[in-house]
Amino acid sequence: MSSSHDDLDVLVRVSAGTPMGNLLRRFWLPALLVSEVAERDGTPVRIRILGEDLVAFRDSNGRLGIVEAYCPHKLAPLFFGRNEQCGLRCVYHGWKFDVTGACVDIPNVVPPDNYDALRQRMSITSYPVREAGGMIWVYMGPKEAMPELPGMEWLRLPLAQVHASRWLQRSNWVQGLEGEIDTSHISFLHSEKNPSAARGGQDRLWLTRDGAPQITLKETPFGFVYGARRDYRGQYYWRITQWMLPMWSAIPPALDDFNGNGRGWVPIDDYHTTTFGYTYRLDRELNESDLQRLNSGGQFPPRVQRGSVQLPHGYMIDAFLPVANKQNDYLIDRDVQRTKTFTGIWGVNEQDRALQESMASIPGHPGIVDRTRENLVRSDLPTITARKMLVRLARALQGGEAPEALRDPSLYSRRAISVVSPIADFDELMSEYGKRGEGGQQAVIAA
Repeated sequence: MSSSHDDLDVLVRVSAGTPMGNLLRRFWLPALLVSEVAERDGTPVRIRILGEDLVAFRDSNGRLGIVEAYCPHKLAPLFFGRNEQCGLRCVYHGWKFDVTGACVDIPNVVPPDNYDALRQRMSITSYPVREAGGMIWVYMGPKEAMPELPGMEWLRLPLAQVHASRWLQRSNWVQGLEGEIDTSHISFLHSEKNPSAARGGQDRLWLTRDGAPQITLKETPFGFVYGARRDYRGQYYWRITQWMLPMWSAIPPALDDFNGNGRGWVPIDDYHTTTFGYTYRLDRELNESDLQRLNSGGQFPPRVQRGSVQLPHGYMIDAFLPVANKQNDYLIDRDVQRTKTFTGIWGVNEQDRALQESMASIPGHPGIVDRTRENLVRSDLPTITARKMLVRLARALQGGEAPEALRDPSLYSRRAISVVSPIADFDELMSEYGKRGEGGQQAVIAA
């Protein structure tokens, strides 16, 4: 990718006031899982999004709030507050705030004549919140420009048909996003030494035997769609993948199993990311076998444990922490690497993170890969395109032009597919399969 240092900096910097930070704030972003704040008057959850320290809580009436993390009195952390009687009360001096950020009580002063005005001045930042798809969503942009939630089909399904997850990734958000839309790596990073249809289906055979797919990409108002074509036995194994603004993927399922799945990367700051995963079925509820497989850690999400972690600037966040991580070399087993799998690392996401979190970083900025040293090739077309589009959209927003995707949530109603076909041309393939649903359902698969 031939890009200036300025463009590469725009790509990865997400704090308030930066071009990319401003772009991301125009979209609804997942903040945490519904299950984490299911209880009324329950324990607050510490989160950080786009460089802002925040606290999420559900009040006595079931309303959700995502507010700034510190009491404006002496900047004490509201995480330790009492979640009671429709508000979060700071335990330092008793100041209390509701889900809108309004200060409703200042008990450590004798109420002056202007007490109401004082409380109004002490309000804290609060962001609009929605619940959908098992996730809590937050909008951090200008209220007058607030769009609808994206129209992804899994957000409209009963929760029993959807599995939502999240986990911490210790890298800049773009590294995870780029790995998701890099189709050639799965022929290597996720491969076995002796693949068979008995382990992972026919898909694994096609992926392993052709590691240089032919890629055709079409830019769309929602991002782009691309087809990766692999040769196999006189036909073509196609994987049709969507990248949806600003950081969502729709990933093709295996040929022998229809479901939808993908990921989204929400920047915690410039150096850390919360990855959100979704898996859903259109035809039925997820059963116990489905849930056991999803929660085993073999695919997405990885093996995790709930806990808290301190970020370099000092704030603690509550997160789902991957068991396999940089400190334990992602539990790599060299014997397994020699005899069974390409990496010796168990689990698809654990394999991804081992590489993405450990890339050569910009000196002094661990977690941000030094893209000036890369040598990209033809199979990196989706990565190159996503970078260019993000920078272009961020700069366009500086000039007052918002992305078209914000005006039409139906653009997000997309489904990824895998298919074996004699058709070699991408446009012809999309003409044949682009409107076809599965299990009696209909959905637009591509542009």
